[in-house]
Amino acid sequence: MLYAVYQKGSPSSSCFGFIDGTVRPICKPGENQRIVYNGHKRVHALKFQSVALPNGIIASMYGPVEGKKHDSAMLADYGLLQQLEHYAFSRAVEPMALYGDPAYPLRVHLQVPYRCAGMTPRMEEYNKAMSAVRISVEWLFGDIINYFKFLDFKKNLKISLSAVGKMYMACAILRNALTCMYGNSTSEFFALNPPSVRDYFN
Repeated sequence: MLYAVYQKGSPSSSCFGFIDGTVRPICKPGENQRIVYNGHKRVHALKFQSVALPNGIIASMYGPVEGKKHDSAMLADYGLLQQLEHYAFSRAVEPMALYGDPAYPLRVHLQVPYRCAGMTPRMEEYNKAMSAVRISVEWLFGDIINYFKFLDFKKNLKISLSAVGKMYMACAILRNALTCMYGNSTSEFFALNPPSVRDYFN
């Protein structure tokens, strides 16, 4: 499959999906403002960590957590790496990996861009190819907001008055269901069909 073609230089790890943290702005809360403030985006926010597949499905989502939490800290809380160590193997018993941005640690089951000084042309080519592929998967997160516009109106997203985190996760599930029925830009980019609605909810 297309998403298993890009391989890190070592014998290990074909990438079968992508992991990323998503920052969702919310209304400035009356209390504990610093906890939910994301200094990188300069907004008060909740964060989610998602595993996206090239067939257009968000396979797993962790959150919400406070907006200031770093992606690598979310990964540790998530416990995802431990699950991958048990289950993420191909039929030939070779380790499969997720691909993440430089915020994540390099592991057998989690590949990241090369960051060393004096990169070889092959390393630069790998970073460039995987960056282009990874961007296409981020379309999934944009799809959630495009289909459920109320999630993008932060003045109405008040964590003390409504279940903002649950609403976002529910909308992600509904977006997956729509993907199963109609596909999306990501599944078309990778030429991979999503599962049927019946298979998805089973």
